[in-house]
Amino acid sequence: MRALVCLLVVSCLVWSNTGCASRHVNARIDCCASDSGYCYYARQRPHNNKEVLFVVAFSGGGTRAASLSYGVLEELARTEIGPPDHRRRMLDEVDVISSVSGGSVTAAAYAYYGDAVFHEYESRFLKRNVQGALIGDLLNPLNWPRLGSPNFGRSDLAAEYYDRILFNGATFGDLCTKTGPFVVINATDVTTGARFEFTKDNFELICSDLDRYPISRAVAASSAVPVVLSPITLNNYAGGCNYQLPHWLELAQAQDGVCDRLLFHAQEVLSYQNRHGRPYIHLVDGGVSDNLGLRAALDVMMALELDDDHARLFELDRVRKIVFVVVNARAMPDRGWDQKESPPNFIELAAASSAIPISRYSYETIELMKDMVARWCHAFGEEESEKLAPGHDASHPRITFYPIVVRFEDIADLEERSYFLNQPTSFALPDEAVDRLRGVAGQLLRESAMYQKLMHDLGEGAVVERPSNPDFASAEH
Repeated sequence: MRALVCLLVVSCLVWSNTGCASRHVNARIDCCASDSGYCYYARQRPHNNKEVLFVVAFSGGGTRAASLSYGVLEELARTEIGPPDHRRRMLDEVDVISSVSGGSVTAAAYAYYGDAVFHEYESRFLKRNVQGALIGDLLNPLNWPRLGSPNFGRSDLAAEYYDRILFNGATFGDLCTKTGPFVVINATDVTTGARFEFTKDNFELICSDLDRYPISRAVAASSAVPVVLSPITLNNYAGGCNYQLPHWLELAQAQDGVCDRLLFHAQEVLSYQNRHGRPYIHLVDGGVSDNLGLRAALDVMMALELDDDHARLFELDRVRKIVFVVVNARAMPDRGWDQKESPPNFIELAAASSAIPISRYSYETIELMKDMVARWCHAFGEEESEKLAPGHDASHPRITFYPIVVRFEDIADLEERSYFLNQPTSFALPDEAVDRLRGVAGQLLRESAMYQKLMHDLGEGAVVERPSNPDFASAEH
């Protein structure tokens, strides 16, 4: 009883001090800086081949997705390409990582730690009971007063936790000096259902400073499963920083015959200009709008088709190879529903109701990528360029595409495939499951025929060598 009284007294004291607890408020800017801060155009990639545009997409799926994504990073780090006198890692060719939910934890950790992630990430996150710790924070009475505030929610607690175990208070500005890939963390706008990217362009659209925004909060937004976790909120200051709309967006509105998908995306972006109608932006799990993390890259490709200026910003005139590696950690658990006459109960259906449409939408996104690659190949890809007469000045250079998908469905062994497809979507997995996910990620990537072609082409015909220890991705390169 005495302990209970002491707890109540402490809770009252905490309530008196934090009853007005509020979320972190994103900083406002008065003027946009076009070529500074954390953005793709300002990246310094000393060992990167400018003729290769290499995009990796990390899907959602809790620790299952985080582990599979990490395994792909390890394999890319292990793979050495190029002539014998100028070896380099495949990982150094990666230009962009776009991610959602569990995949965002891995992407953000790599952006922050660089190669040190191969020594830190396993113990800091993958083999930690993150889910249990988050529940513990939620049940801690010392946090109840803050959680009772209308301006502080469960995802704010999650962001604090991610900060403690991974990001140490780092902001996107701290990534400016890093030399790794540009990382795009994706969340979902609950009002419009649109993707929201934590990028300089999006933050300047709402006249806010991305460089001062904590990485942990972007990760918390990207993995804020609706109902289970609360939205992460941003203030919208649009209209007060001399922001200039990108040219592709103006063209999308002005031209007839523009792709309906691109026009719809433009209208979603423009909705943030209505600061008085939308003074706040509430963000949840990026998997709700795109569980593959791939749509960000596809939207950019649509804009590139429309806007030559946009293409120049991406130095597309120098690009000869475009690579997409999609790490799809989709699970297909065997629930046994079809073995019973009685239908699933209410709780079972509620648990599956969000996973089913997300899975179907992910399939459509993969098909969209295939269609877009085919369209680009027809417009200015390798086969079309070969038809040009010698000396013909093509409007676009020859480009070869390498679409690569890492997914459990391609595991040949039925028992092994079933094991991975039945891994839960959770932020707590046994150590054995984490290790097996990392291992199968490397295996699936190595066995991809398109990845083998990429290794051959980037290696200029040289034999690809991999270190003898498959469990260690060296950070000495």
